[in-house]
Amino acid sequence: MAATVKYDEVTVGQAIPAVEFPVHRVDLVKYAGASGDFNPIHWNERFAKSVGLPDVIAHGMFTMAQGGRFVTDWAGDPAAVVDYGVRFSSMVVVPDDDKGAVITVSGIVEEKLEDKRVVVVLTAKSGDSRVLSKARAIVQLS
Repeated sequence: MAATVKYDEVTVGQAIPAVEFPVHRVDLVKYAGASGDFNPIHWNERFAKSVGLPDVIAHGMFTMAQGGRFVTDWAGDPAAVVDYGVRFSSMVVVPDDDKGAVITVSGIVEEKLEDKRVVVVLTAKSGDSRVLSKARAIVQLS
Protein backbone atom coordinates (compact mmCIF):
# COMPACT_ATOMS: atom_id res chain seq x y z
CA MET A 1 0.00 0.00 0.00
CA ALA A 2 1.21 3.52 -0.78
CA ALA A 3 2.05 5.93 2.00
CA THR A 4 -0.70 8.40 2.75
CA VAL A 5 -0.39 11.58 0.68
CA LYS A 6 -0.95 14.66 2.82
CA TYR A 7 -2.60 17.78 1.42
CA ASP A 8 0.11 20.07 2.86
CA GLU A 9 2.82 18.11 1.04
CA VAL A 10 1.21 18.31 -2.42
CA THR A 11 2.03 21.13 -4.83
CA VAL A 12 0.23 22.37 -7.93
CA GLY A 13 2.05 21.01 -10.97
CA GLN A 14 3.39 18.01 -9.05
CA ALA A 15 3.82 15.03 -11.34
CA ILE A 16 2.58 11.64 -10.25
CA PRO A 17 4.87 9.01 -11.80
CA ALA A 18 3.46 6.68 -14.44
CA VAL A 19 2.27 3.21 -13.51
CA GLU A 20 1.78 0.37 -15.98
CA PHE A 21 -1.27 -1.86 -15.68
CA PRO A 22 -0.94 -5.09 -17.72
CA VAL A 23 -4.12 -6.37 -19.38
CA HIS A 24 -4.63 -9.95 -20.55
CA ARG A 25 -7.70 -11.60 -21.97
CA VAL A 26 -8.34 -13.42 -18.70
CA ASP A 27 -8.64 -10.00 -17.01
CA LEU A 28 -11.40 -9.10 -19.47
CA VAL A 29 -13.25 -12.34 -18.80
CA LYS A 30 -13.03 -11.70 -15.05
CA TYR A 31 -14.25 -8.13 -15.56
CA ALA A 32 -17.14 -9.36 -17.70
CA GLY A 33 -18.21 -11.64 -14.88
CA ALA A 34 -17.99 -8.87 -12.30
CA SER A 35 -19.71 -6.23 -14.44
CA GLY A 36 -22.21 -8.38 -16.31
CA ASP A 37 -20.93 -6.98 -19.64
CA PHE A 38 -20.48 -10.11 -21.76
CA ASN A 39 -20.34 -8.32 -25.12
CA PRO A 40 -18.26 -10.68 -27.30
CA ILE A 41 -16.04 -7.84 -28.55
CA HIS A 42 -14.35 -8.14 -25.15
CA TRP A 43 -13.50 -11.85 -25.31
CA ASN A 44 -14.16 -13.36 -28.78
CA GLU A 45 -11.51 -12.47 -31.35
CA ARG A 46 -13.48 -13.85 -34.31
CA PHE A 47 -16.55 -11.79 -33.38
CA ALA A 48 -14.52 -8.63 -32.67
CA LYS A 49 -12.86 -8.82 -36.07
CA SER A 50 -16.18 -9.56 -37.80
CA VAL A 51 -17.53 -6.20 -36.60
CA GLY A 52 -14.46 -4.31 -37.82
CA LEU A 53 -12.31 -4.20 -34.70
CA PRO A 54 -8.60 -5.01 -34.92
CA ASP A 55 -8.92 -7.62 -32.14
CA VAL A 56 -10.57 -8.07 -28.74
CA ILE A 57 -10.79 -4.76 -26.88
CA ALA A 58 -10.92 -3.97 -23.18
CA HIS A 59 -14.17 -2.69 -21.70
CA GLY A 60 -14.20 1.10 -21.48
CA MET A 61 -15.17 0.91 -17.83
CA PHE A 62 -12.27 -1.51 -17.19
CA THR A 63 -9.93 1.07 -18.71
CA MET A 64 -11.50 3.84 -16.63
CA ALA A 65 -11.11 1.69 -13.51
CA GLN A 66 -7.35 1.51 -14.05
CA GLY A 67 -7.25 5.32 -13.87
CA GLY A 68 -9.23 5.20 -10.64
CA ARG A 69 -6.89 2.55 -9.27
CA PHE A 70 -3.93 4.77 -10.14
CA VAL A 71 -5.38 7.65 -8.13
CA THR A 72 -6.33 5.57 -5.10
CA ASP A 73 -2.95 3.81 -5.07
CA TRP A 74 -1.20 7.20 -5.19
CA ALA A 75 -3.32 8.88 -2.52
CA GLY A 76 -3.23 6.02 -0.02
CA ASP A 77 -5.55 5.45 2.91
CA PRO A 78 -7.69 7.28 4.16
CA ALA A 79 -7.85 9.45 1.03
CA ALA A 80 -11.03 9.26 -1.06
CA VAL A 81 -11.89 9.96 -4.67
CA VAL A 82 -14.94 12.22 -4.44
CA ASP A 83 -15.38 12.86 -8.17
CA TYR A 84 -13.96 11.12 -11.23
CA GLY A 85 -14.76 11.44 -14.90
CA VAL A 86 -13.25 10.58 -18.27
CA ARG A 87 -14.00 10.48 -21.96
CA PHE A 88 -13.07 7.38 -23.91
CA SER A 89 -10.80 8.39 -26.77
CA SER A 90 -9.34 5.15 -28.09
CA MET A 91 -9.52 1.40 -27.61
CA VAL A 92 -7.23 -0.85 -25.60
CA VAL A 93 -6.58 -3.71 -28.02
CA VAL A 94 -5.74 -6.92 -26.15
CA PRO A 95 -4.00 -9.53 -28.32
CA ASP A 96 -4.11 -13.20 -27.36
CA ASP A 97 -0.45 -13.61 -26.49
CA ASP A 98 1.79 -13.58 -23.42
CA LYS A 99 2.28 -9.80 -23.65
CA GLY A 100 -1.37 -8.78 -23.81
CA ALA A 101 -1.71 -5.00 -23.56
CA VAL A 102 -0.55 -2.35 -21.13
CA ILE A 103 -2.42 0.72 -19.90
CA THR A 104 0.04 3.36 -18.69
CA VAL A 105 -1.40 6.02 -16.41
CA SER A 106 0.30 9.15 -15.10
CA GLY A 107 -1.01 12.29 -13.46
CA ILE A 108 -0.44 15.89 -12.48
CA VAL A 109 -1.87 17.77 -9.55
CA GLU A 110 -3.68 20.55 -11.38
CA GLU A 111 -5.24 22.44 -8.51
CA LYS A 112 -5.55 22.55 -4.73
CA LEU A 113 -9.09 23.16 -3.51
CA GLU A 114 -10.56 23.95 -0.11
CA ASP A 115 -11.23 21.22 2.44
CA LYS A 116 -7.97 19.37 1.62
CA ARG A 117 -9.07 18.37 -1.87
CA VAL A 118 -6.91 18.28 -4.98
CA VAL A 119 -7.67 17.97 -8.68
CA VAL A 120 -5.58 15.35 -10.45
CA VAL A 121 -5.49 15.28 -14.25
CA LEU A 122 -4.67 11.87 -15.69
CA THR A 123 -3.05 10.70 -18.89
CA ALA A 124 -3.83 7.11 -19.87
CA LYS A 125 -2.24 5.46 -22.90
CA SER A 126 -2.05 2.05 -24.47
CA GLY A 127 0.84 1.88 -26.89
CA ASP A 128 0.91 5.21 -28.71
CA SER A 129 -2.82 5.85 -28.27
CA ARG A 130 -4.35 8.02 -25.61
CA VAL A 131 -7.22 5.88 -24.34
CA LEU A 132 -8.80 8.32 -21.88
CA SER A 133 -9.18 12.04 -22.41
CA LYS A 134 -10.51 14.75 -20.10
CA ALA A 135 -9.67 12.37 -17.26
CA ARG A 136 -9.69 14.10 -13.90
CA ALA A 137 -10.32 13.19 -10.32
CA ILE A 138 -11.01 15.23 -7.21
CA VAL A 139 -9.32 13.58 -4.28
CA GLN A 140 -9.89 14.21 -0.59
CA LEU A 141 -6.54 14.03 1.20
CA SER A 142 -5.68 13.98 4.87
